[in-house]
Amino acid sequence: MKTIKFGSTDLQVPVIGLGCMRLSNLDENATTYYIQQCLDLGINLFDHADIYGGGECESRFARAIKALSIPREKIIIQSKCGIVPGKMYDFSYDYIIKSVDGILKRLNTDYLDILLLHRPDALVEPEEVAAAFDKLESSGKVRYFGVSNHKPSQIELLKKYVKQDIQANQMQLSIPFSSMISTGLEANMMTDGAVNRDGDVLDYCRLNNITVQAWSPFQSTNGVFVDSNEKFPDLNWTLGELSAKYNASKTTIAAAWILRHPAKIQTIAGTINSQRLSEIAKAAEINLTREEWYKLYLSAGHILP
Repeated sequence: MKTIKFGSTDLQVPVIGLGCMRLSNLDENATTYYIQQCLDLGINLFDHADIYGGGECESRFARAIKALSIPREKIIIQSKCGIVPGKMYDFSYDYIIKSVDGILKRLNTDYLDILLLHRPDALVEPEEVAAAFDKLESSGKVRYFGVSNHKPSQIELLKKYVKQDIQANQMQLSIPFSSMISTGLEANMMTDGAVNRDGDVLDYCRLNNITVQAWSPFQSTNGVFVDSNEKFPDLNWTLGELSAKYNASKTTIAAAWILRHPAKIQTIAGTINSQRLSEIAKAAEINLTREEWYKLYLSAGHILP
């Protein structure tokens, strides 16, 4: 598995990480087998959140790691906090500290490699985030920090007070769901794709050594776009054409499209299907040409001015 540099750190992470949101849908034995498959494929970054499965995903993962006797230093554990399901977002000092303590207990570990703030809190007081990060870092409970679904201005507000570097920003990205790319390509246009919805977040992250992590890499606004979605016939035809060329599945090609971008975007795969996981992992071996990358982009309905 290829690796990339994580943010401005010396940490090397696989270009594909496992999103653990659905682990609670597997039984104990299946979870253990699946984690072993990930490691066999070179996928050793595991992306959690305190709300996944109401915490059960983290607990089940911990039991699998124990059953497999995997040394803690062999895996990279990332988790997220800040969402109070159905109620609010909370970046207060007390909530962040309490959330991380709960995460560590469920994961049965002394530290997180990476902590992300899950979704922007409209009532955020960045001084409290800074105090929480300082406490978590000094106590050894968190090594690196990042955010998810944040615009550049929101990150800048945090950076005004937080002394730790923001190392990652986890954003939704796929071939059809790629406004962070179309905004730049359709600059100075009166088109839908030109609407700047995220503050040029992709360029911002590249300029500031922030790793972009792509979540829902096979989703569009109309559900999964690979194979079964009749709203994307041209895209699926092109995926099929390239899958034949590279002797790979359409899923593999869709993931390879993300990995081809020079921003060195890390793909977070949320599948719990063993075959699909193997297909996604194969994307790390494929380097699409510039022409192929643009052909996929256009086939999803995007335009070039």
